Amino acid sequence: MKRRPAASTDERPFGLTILGLTAGEAVRFRREGSSRWQEARVTRRERDGSVGLTDRRGAARAIPVELIEVRCAGPRGGAGWEPLTTRASRTEQLRLL
Repeated sequence: MKRRPAASTDERPFGLTILGLTAGEAVRFRREGSSRWQEARVTRRERDGSVGLTDRRGAARAIPVELIEVRCAGPRGGAGWEPLTTRASRTEQLRLL
């Protein structure tokens, strides 16, 4: 039986690196509506373009890019959060240089 490559391989053009993410990176997400932020870890990029996450309880989630924020260092070195869409656009611009 021939095996297909795992979905978490990042060799495809729509993998995690094009978004500026790595597997295991800390993120937070909010479901549509007025739910609270939930922290999770990045696992992979899904076929539909969403990001595969694992939350604190170990549940797998597929969340759209627009609903995710990534942990980053703030201007004075403190921890902060930035939208994934902002990071992805900055990463894409750096790849053009």
